[in-house]
Amino acid sequence: MTDYTNNIDAPVDELIFESIKPTSPKSFFLFAGAGSGKTKTLVNVLKKFKKDYGSDLKLKNKRIAIITYTNAAADEISHRLEYSSIFNISTIHSFCWELIKNFTFDIKAWIAQNLNSEILELEEQQSRSRDLNNKTSISRAQKIESKKKRLEALEIIQKFIYNPNGDNITKDSLNHSEVIAIAADFIKSKELFKQILINRFPIVLIDESQDTKKELIEALFELESQNDGKFTLGLFGDTMQRIYPDGKENLGMGLPDRWIKPAKKMNHRSKSRIIDLINKIRKDIDSQEQFPRLENTGGIVRFFAVSRSQDKFKIEEQIRQEMKEETLDEKWIGDVSDVMTLTLEHHMAARRMGFSTFFDPLYAVDKLKTSLLDGSSASINLFTKIILPLYNAHLKSNKFEIANIVKQHSHLVNKRALQNEENKLDVLHSTSDKVNAFLSLWNEGNNPTLSEILIKIQETNLFKVTSTLKLVSQRIGVDTDEIFEDDETTEDDEVLLAWDEAIKASFSEIIKYSEYINEKSKFGTHQGVKGLEFERVMVIIDDEESRGRMFSYDKVFGLKPLSANDKKNMEEGKETGIDKTTRLFYVACRRAKESLAIVCYSDSPKELKRNVVNYNWFTEDEVKVIE
Repeated sequence: MTDYTNNIDAPVDELIFESIKPTSPKSFFLFAGAGSGKTKTLVNVLKKFKKDYGSDLKLKNKRIAIITYTNAAADEISHRLEYSSIFNISTIHSFCWELIKNFTFDIKAWIAQNLNSEILELEEQQSRSRDLNNKTSISRAQKIESKKKRLEALEIIQKFIYNPNGDNITKDSLNHSEVIAIAADFIKSKELFKQILINRFPIVLIDESQDTKKELIEALFELESQNDGKFTLGLFGDTMQRIYPDGKENLGMGLPDRWIKPAKKMNHRSKSRIIDLINKIRKDIDSQEQFPRLENTGGIVRFFAVSRSQDKFKIEEQIRQEMKEETLDEKWIGDVSDVMTLTLEHHMAARRMGFSTFFDPLYAVDKLKTSLLDGSSASINLFTKIILPLYNAHLKSNKFEIANIVKQHSHLVNKRALQNEENKLDVLHSTSDKVNAFLSLWNEGNNPTLSEILIKIQETNLFKVTSTLKLVSQRIGVDTDEIFEDDETTEDDEVLLAWDEAIKASFSEIIKYSEYINEKSKFGTHQGVKGLEFERVMVIIDDEESRGRMFSYDKVFGLKPLSANDKKNMEEGKETGIDKTTRLFYVACRRAKESLAIVCYSDSPKELKRNVVNYNWFTEDEVKVIE
């Protein structure tokens, strides 16, 4: 298709508006690829809805729920919709908590059943243990005791609390995974809950739906199918950009015929050569295709097939120089932050940036990966959201900021603690002395380890720590108080073993880790952060260095044969490692707006060049072999 205008997607807004009209509601899945302006469509449609039907919706005390992936996205949409009260805009965790927070009795029953099941399983494992004095058995016994204490504590809880952006480590709090699981279960199993949801939110719109928790999406699908005409479910997304394993596979496929399935075709951000490449990558996966704006011609793509024997850091610098010459763009070798370098796995970036001692052991545990990367780990947040700001304030000798952080996070001086103290001034002076003792860890330019920081926290009793860190502290000989359930205590011994290694890292690694996950470094991953695009992108591919089991570029590029399991999955129509890797490659390449350098390390660089040219993804002169 070559005959189109920049307004090719204009009809989509009207289709979505027709779908959410109260007079003719229909559920929909909107394909919205990279740079397609789905937020603009969402805002335009909702503004029109507010104008035509807002007063009636408000009169009936109903709202439209808009679920976004990040707080920043929620804030942006709220601003663009002028903070109208008919829209409930939040992240998925906030939305789920809003639904379940008043169901205290049901939440208690759910947690009790879950805890009893987990205790039985742990006790069965303990009964089979040959040595009750090894680390695994001791940790298991501690977890059994912890869960039993939480079970007992349920009886006196009057109401649960939850902070979607917090650590949730008190006895009456729920953790992040529980909130999602409880909401999904209630949506599927409780008739009253279903009716309350539909009455409050007759329309639910979900952005980045391909990465929304599978169990919640499936519960909402079931709710929608049972309430056709009374409940509208609207999904925005692109299945090719699913990057988290807990999202629902093939989300846009197999939808009921009554669903509306519009698509936004235009990519407003990238140059035509970049869009041509990503179209070719996804060509054999689905029929979706994007088009550039008419004025966005050009763009440069280069593929470097590099021998694994090369010095990677030196080669990558050399390639930046070559890209500068190819593009006539000085910023390829100017300030390195002007080039976004995307690695296959986060630990490759950790090694390049210097925080791998902390990162690698935690990242090796599958069940810790998501919370390590999205900032929801309560244990890590102790270091990144309390200790790091305290350290930064200490560097600046900002006593006011230090006092503010301690007041906000220390149980010693919170409002409840001070209310029960007769001599508040003594408490404040004592806490100040403890803060000074804690900050002495960094005196004379010292760079303490995380284990030293944990020890000092226990000595001063300045901050509450998670049960995971209490268990880890006990393993290094630190006396701790009562251990209580949180997000991580349900995990097995591999979590504690990982933390045993991670706390050997110096605090400087926390600084670098924080820069990385908060997008303040020049590195990211192929998955990257949702929605971000960059003028210049360098994609680093190396199966050997990545050590990953889920991805194999060597298979995608025809350098390794398919495994028996790959073939079996393909025959059964299941997702394969090749599907995941191709999707990852697509996501990485589509980050580039102007110019893209792909650096692929291989044992067979010449064969690699032949294959990628034969795929018709790159032309002969776009691929260079470096042996």
